[in-house]
Amino acid sequence: MKSSPSGRSILAVLSADLLLQILDHLPDPSDRKAWRLVCRDFLRVESLQRRSLRLLRREPLPAVLGRYVSLECLDLSACPLVDDRAAQSAFGGIRLRALRSVNLSRASALRWHGLELMVSACPALESVDLSYCSGIGDREMAALARAKGLRELAATKCVGVTDVGLARVAVGCPGLERLGLKWCLEISDIGIDLLVKKCRVLKDLDVSYLKVSNASLLSISSLEKLEVLSMVGCSFIDDDGLAHLRNGKNSLRIIDVSRCDNVSCSGLDSLIRGHNHLREINAGHCFPELTQPFLARLKDLEKNLNTIKLDGFHVSSTVLGTIGLHCKDLVEIGLGKCNGVTDEGILALLSGCIRLRTIDLTCCHLITDIALYAIAKTCSTTLTCLRLESCTSITEKGLNRIGTFCVHLVEIDLTDCGIDDEALRCLSKCCNLVELKLGLCSGITDKGLAHIGSNCEKLQELDLYRCAEITDNGLAAIASGCKKLKKMNVCYCSRITDLGMKHLSGLDQLSDLEMRKLVKVTSVGITAIAIGCKSLTEVDVKRCYSVDDVGFWALAQHSEKLRQINASYCPISDVGVRLLLSRLRCLQDAKLVHLPKVSVMGFELALRAACDRLKKLKLLIRWKSLLSRELLQTLQARGCRIRWVDKSLDAE
Repeated sequence: MKSSPSGRSILAVLSADLLLQILDHLPDPSDRKAWRLVCRDFLRVESLQRRSLRLLRREPLPAVLGRYVSLECLDLSACPLVDDRAAQSAFGGIRLRALRSVNLSRASALRWHGLELMVSACPALESVDLSYCSGIGDREMAALARAKGLRELAATKCVGVTDVGLARVAVGCPGLERLGLKWCLEISDIGIDLLVKKCRVLKDLDVSYLKVSNASLLSISSLEKLEVLSMVGCSFIDDDGLAHLRNGKNSLRIIDVSRCDNVSCSGLDSLIRGHNHLREINAGHCFPELTQPFLARLKDLEKNLNTIKLDGFHVSSTVLGTIGLHCKDLVEIGLGKCNGVTDEGILALLSGCIRLRTIDLTCCHLITDIALYAIAKTCSTTLTCLRLESCTSITEKGLNRIGTFCVHLVEIDLTDCGIDDEALRCLSKCCNLVELKLGLCSGITDKGLAHIGSNCEKLQELDLYRCAEITDNGLAAIASGCKKLKKMNVCYCSRITDLGMKHLSGLDQLSDLEMRKLVKVTSVGITAIAIGCKSLTEVDVKRCYSVDDVGFWALAQHSEKLRQINASYCPISDVGVRLLLSRLRCLQDAKLVHLPKVSVMGFELALRAACDRLKKLKLLIRWKSLLSRELLQTLQARGCRIRWVDKSLDAE
């Protein structure tokens, strides 16, 4: 848009307030992007309104932070190599008074100086995500502790953090309300005790997989405002620890003790006695059977409990009947891999639980159409998610009931259920489906996909793993009717050719494509995907033996957002791999196993070109002694985690 003849800005005709109102009517991100590219005035107005931003590259970060002065949430988790140098250029010398939340997950190269700069530049900082930042240790925690107003901290798998670092955060940030310490294995009872003494307003705490004992639960029991406690896989915690929680002062609403080997029904029973306001219990894979005293205790929660997950238990019809009797307000139940779940048990459960939205029956092999009839009848207006993986006794008759009555169904998993085209015809009545998993259903053909393509226009995720009868025509039907598709798995669908890829290239929202061992797809098909699917961020072409340098050149040229690629076993050469890794500026994860045409020098040059971006790398073990030690040290120093594998050329 050009200025008026007098040279005046468009803001002289349309005020900033009016332009902001126009912008409010553009919810689609692509429309907003086009809008701000019209002219500088539109860009300036958009910068005044924008509150959140997710960057794919670090280079524009300084300019972006200077422009978007009202930014409140900044997500850098997709940026390769966010290190102290990047933090210096982004946060050095500026004040971001509105910025409250920063996501730095997987920024493995970030150290204490970068965090110190960020904290100094953001006086209103309340939330920081450092999950999977392998370089974070006690000194980094000390730098973060200067953020006095911090309320939320995610530090999942920050393995360098010890009790000392936790103590620094606890002392410096007494207002912490949510803290995730999952997999921080160096934290002990001592650190948890000090945390509890200093951070008295904690509401949400995750200590999963920590080597903490009952002593930690004794400390935690004094947190009066604690509502959510996750302690998955805490093998040193037992029923005595849960008794501490029962006698404590918490306001627990959600408790997760799944995979806590030494917790029993008695411990959960005592916990419920002290917390009759629990809304969610996850006790999966803890102990083999549920006792009658525990089931009877569920009556104390009948007005509050809405979610219970019992994966891996032996669950009889009597048990399910008792749950149905005492937990009438359940909206989610998890029975994945539970032995003893039968049609009779599901009927008993549904006699009381009539508001269920999510039902997980994964690997409940005794379930038949009778259970599906009952689910369709009872949960017709509420059901949104149904997981039936490996329920091999269900047929199209049961799915016809689900498709006819469960009009709000959004997600269904039918992996390895052995269903056919008729079942898909019945299921296609669920016009609100967003996620559909059909992996290992070898009876599905193009005819079944045509039903899905004709009726499920809201579909965003489709899994066709090893559906060997699918051809290009089936993909044409999906591409024609499911324009919102974002994630697709067609691995080992060996009849698909370049024509099928051409059909998929029309899906401009497709971001994740798994197409492992499509032996009939060549570089022509990959080129079509690269050119057409501009949103592509992840692609798996492992064992696509006809995809060579030409196809990878197309990805390097057109797939600017690509962050993850698996090119293992492909006939790519030195030139191709170097071009791929040097041109893809957003690439962070590369699997490059068994590339027979790539030499030592080819790997050296390619990895040097990408060493400032890669976070994860998968290579054959034999390259460990052939690649230069200096290169490997540089990669690791910049936060790249290298996984060395020893696989034969023919191994799957």
